[in-house]
Amino acid sequence: MAESNVSQAQASSAAGMPARSLRGLDAVLAEAGRALQVLSGAAQASRPNPAGRQRGEPALSEAEQRHAAGLMRVNHVGEVCAQALYRGQALLCKDSAARALLLRAAAEEVDHLAWCGDRLDELKSRPSYLNPLWYAGSFALGLAASRAGTARNLGFMAETEAQVEQHLDGHLTQLPAADERSRRIVEQMRSDEIDHRATAQREGARRLSLPVRLAMRAMSKVMTTTAYRI
Repeated sequence: MAESNVSQAQASSAAGMPARSLRGLDAVLAEAGRALQVLSGAAQASRPNPAGRQRGEPALSEAEQRHAAGLMRVNHVGEVCAQALYRGQALLCKDSAARALLLRAAAEEVDHLAWCGDRLDELKSRPSYLNPLWYAGSFALGLAASRAGTARNLGFMAETEAQVEQHLDGHLTQLPAADERSRRIVEQMRSDEIDHRATAQREGARRLSLPVRLAMRAMSKVMTTTAYRI
């Protein structure tokens, strides 16, 4: 094993690239691969869809179907952003426990992403055309948040989840009464987001300042308004 490590170090040195740079490159390539999975729709859920198999569900009117699709597209964008945000936070987080928490939350957000994608397909609709923009912006925001220290990093996660909870509460009242499949997905998403927030707070999340919270709400408003249609 020691000889193998020496050989790797020598190979890196011979190529003019130290081992630390190689690890950094590996991390960047891994994140690029994850981004492609998310944006292409290839990411797979690890848990069954809470809506179950599609059977004979009540028919939605054209207007109801369009409205439900708009809401689920907004939810899908939210999961694209959450995936990028948490992975960006985890990438530069120096606290191993906090990093594990962020990556665990990101993994559950993949489930939400896949479920929302499935429902959009059932509603004969599509994800947002602006998903690459949302992903890039959220990942950059996560990188910035990760430099603020563990307590604020977790505080950012807790505040994000608190705002998502409110957002999902609104969707549960706005979804067409007959759209039980979308409702079951949103209810499970809401339960998971509550758990993420509570876990972040339990692990030492620091409450963010009012200006930061208001800025996050403003950005969320722009995203949800745009994603409903585009």
